[in-house]
Parts: sequence; C-alpha cells; structure tokens
Amino acid sequence: MNFFNISFKSAEAAHCNIGNNFKKENKLFSCKTKVIAAALSVITALNASSVLTVSAADEAPRKTVVLGGQPFGVKFFSDGIMITELEDFFSDGRYICPAREGGLAVGDVIKEVNGTKVANNEDLQLAAFGSDGNPVVFTVERNGKELVKTVTPKKNMAGSYLLGAWVRDSCAGIGTVTFYDPGNNYFAALGHGICDSDTSELMPLGKAEVVSVSISSASRSSAGKAGSLNGYFTDKVLGKLTKNTDCGVFGTTNDNNLQNGVSLELAENGEIHVGKAEIYTTVKGSESASYEAEIISICSLDSGINENFVIKITDLNLLDECGGIVQGMSGSPVVQDGRLVGAVTHVFLNSPEEGYGITAQNMVSKYED
Repeated sequence: MNFFNISFKSAEAAHCNIGNNFKKENKLFSCKTKVIAAALSVITALNASSVLTVSAADEAPRKTVVLGGQPFGVKFFSDGIMITELEDFFSDGRYICPAREGGLAVGDVIKEVNGTKVANNEDLQLAAFGSDGNPVVFTVERNGKELVKTVTPKKNMAGSYLLGAWVRDSCAGIGTVTFYDPGNNYFAALGHGICDSDTSELMPLGKAEVVSVSISSASRSSAGKAGSLNGYFTDKVLGKLTKNTDCGVFGTTNDNNLQNGVSLELAENGEIHVGKAEIYTTVKGSESASYEAEIISICSLDSGINENFVIKITDLNLLDECGGIVQGMSGSPVVQDGRLVGAVTHVFLNSPEEGYGITAQNMVSKYED
C-alpha cells in the first residue's frame, strides 16, 4: 500500500491530510493540493490593521484555553467505505467498470450492501466475490443524501467477480494539537479536516483513536516540495476524535500533558493584525517549542473557511531545521500579543516559509455548530 504519498505543483498550496493505513514508522499527514491564484504578492490584506476596541464595561469574559503544540497520532476508521477511484478491467472481450455502469461515483460512501451494514473493505470484497454475478444493491451517501444503486459484478480474466472500484475504510497520520478547552473537555487540532488522499473529500468519522507520538526527524521543505515531520506512534492512548470538520478535528482526552499546559486567552477575530507572532510546534521528540513568525496579511475571516490569514516563519532555527512549514505542523498554534489567535493549516509550495492559518475563534465556532 502507498503510505502518505502525493505529488505537488509549484503554484499550489498544500494542506495536511492523511493517506491510507498506518504503521509504526512513517511520513505524517500527506497533503492534498490547493491552487492559489498567481503569486503570493497578489494576496490582498483586508482590514490588516483593524483592532477591535471595546470599553472595559462592555467587554465579555474571554474564553481561556490550554495552549497546544504537541504532536499526536490518529488511527482513523471511517463511517462507511469511500470510493476513491473507478477502474475499468477486461471482461467478456471488452473493458468495463460495473460500478460506474451501476451509477456509483468517486467520493460515494458505501453504507450498506444488500441491506447489511458494511464496516470495512473486506466486507465489500466478500459481497462482490460472493455475488456469483447477481445484482448487488448498494446504499451510499453522496453530498449528504442517501442513494440506492444496483451494480452487477463481472468476472475478470482470473475468474473473480469485481466491481471496478478502489475503496478506503481507514487511514492514519500525525498532526499537531492547537488547544485544549478545560471548560468543555475537548481538544482542537489540525485546523482542517482529515480528508481522503485521493479524492480530497472529508472522510466520514466512524471511530478514531488518538495516540502519543514521538518525532524522530524532519524532512526540509524547499520551493516546489513540502517537507514532513517523521516519527512513530507509541502505545499510549490519549483519547478519541469526536468530530472531523473542514475547520479542524476535535476530540476528548484524559492526558495530563494536554490538560495542564499554559493557559491563554483566545483573541477575537478582529484583534488579529499584521505583525510579529510566534508558533508552537514540535520538531523533535514530543515537547513543543516556540518559534518566531509574522502574520503578513489578513484574508477572509469567514467562519466556514480555514484560510483566514497568511503567516511567515522568521525563526532562523526553524528555517534551518525544516525549511519553513512542513507536513505534520497543521494545527500548530499561533500566538500574538499574548493571546491564541489561530493555527497553521497550509504551506505555500513555492514559498514554504509561508502558509495559511485559521483563527482560533473559527475553530471554536465549528466545534459548537
């Protein structure tokens, strides 16, 4: 199987996302690609210097969270089986794809086969092999709607009944915790969702175990190529994921290291401004460190997106070690003026010292939806 492999184009921004299966030592959170228009210089700073001003009497109590920066590993099992590719094969003198002919599509999530819930790839394979060429009824989810499709498996040259579909039921990888909310007992991480590495679709969460990770090395980013944090899962279970969203993953934990760190207030979206900042991330072992950075532009602060501002790494040690932002840093908290403003979500492939970030308030809003 391929482990976290992907290729990039130099005019794109990449964000971390996990591939298929897991093992003890591997690259972490491979990336899907996202096109950015023209050069970075055309990104317009909107309200870059605006700061929210309120009187002490009007100011509501600020939300306080525990700062993250620690790496974590996740073993993710989807709720259903996602179709990642449709492929023709030779049968009865021609190339066919029964899945396509039956109305199935890439991105569909198979929930049931012949009225029986399927939990993994093996269940689906048995249904195809055991069909004896008879029609098979699939219940799938597509764009939030439930559909029923009928597919008739066909024999390949080896005599096995096939559907002509590649599917995925699980994945694994490493990312970074953004914060822990002690008042509501949840942690937030990544700043974007866990997506299928082939389709870029958000994977439906079935169950996901969160484990401790130790970072062993970092592969440096360079122009046109995203580097990565490399490490291994330990046997220590930290908790589980409860939500997988476009603006981050969220879960519960009983780990003291996540719960008992430094407390910081959350900045309001309007308080984020162009200027000096710092990020907290881990490039060796399991303890995070602070690195100098700068927010260089404010983009849209809409709550439904994860590209709210552009951050640039200025710390010479981090640039020397990693070349800038690398895969696995998604979720690394960004602090400005002593408050948590957000998290790193993307790296710009043609300028890897820069990338996008999401605001912490937008992550909180997504959790509360």
